[in-house]
Amino acid sequence: MSNDLIKLKIEGEIAYLGLNRPEKRNAISGAVLDALPRALDEVDRPEIRAVILYGEGQVFSAGIDFTSLTSDTGSTSGSSGGPDLPRFRRFVRESQSALNRLETIEKPVIGVLHGYVGGLGLELALACDARIAAAGTKLGMPEVRIGLVPDVGGTTRLTRTVGYARAKELIMSARLIDADEAERIGLVNRTVAAGTQIAAAEELAREFARNAPLAVGLAKRIIDLGHSADKATFMELEALAQSSLLTTQDFREGAAALAQRRDPTFKGR
Repeated sequence: MSNDLIKLKIEGEIAYLGLNRPEKRNAISGAVLDALPRALDEVDRPEIRAVILYGEGQVFSAGIDFTSLTSDTGSTSGSSGGPDLPRFRRFVRESQSALNRLETIEKPVIGVLHGYVGGLGLELALACDARIAAAGTKLGMPEVRIGLVPDVGGTTRLTRTVGYARAKELIMSARLIDADEAERIGLVNRTVAAGTQIAAAEELAREFARNAPLAVGLAKRIIDLGHSADKATFMELEALAQSSLLTTQDFREGAAALAQRRDPTFKGR
């Protein structure tokens, strides 16, 4: 199952979402951002335990599709012939919302990176829960080179992922880094040999998938919501989630399986 912009495939417990504009180096247009939440709605079902996001062709994503930016934002349709700023801000908010949908789905999402991951492409990857990069991949946020800043969660998520100092360096220098450096600073979880990145992501997805899906989903939300909260609020989120999970069939199954020394069979209920 697929559409023109995002290829969707489901194999057992794993869903694959592929950026499908290889002729455009998977440049992200407004139409791609519209298609992403729809694809996520299709995979947001109990039997799917993990999502793998990848790019077709030679690169993961070259970033924003500048050829579509004018039509999407009305960049020359203001009364003075300049940018239509309210329309542009609406476009940014809608773009942020699409990536937020990826970030908040209560399933682990693994970004599979190769070739080049720049600008909005890196912002998309940062909305994933884990990132596997092929050796030789180049990553960066070049926005300041054209007089802009990362505006679709880039400054936010990059700072939360690699820390203030490294985020400032990467954003303000617009420097590209390779996959090995990205792994050293925590931008990607691991670097693997080129050509093996999908297999590595599948291995990680299966690790996620064998655990109780409701617990995995809530653990993800606790970490994301509590990351910038104070300690007491973070711990309260833990308590609230745990009190909910105690009532689930999956908890009873997990406890029984542990006592009986067998593998659990989770239903997501």
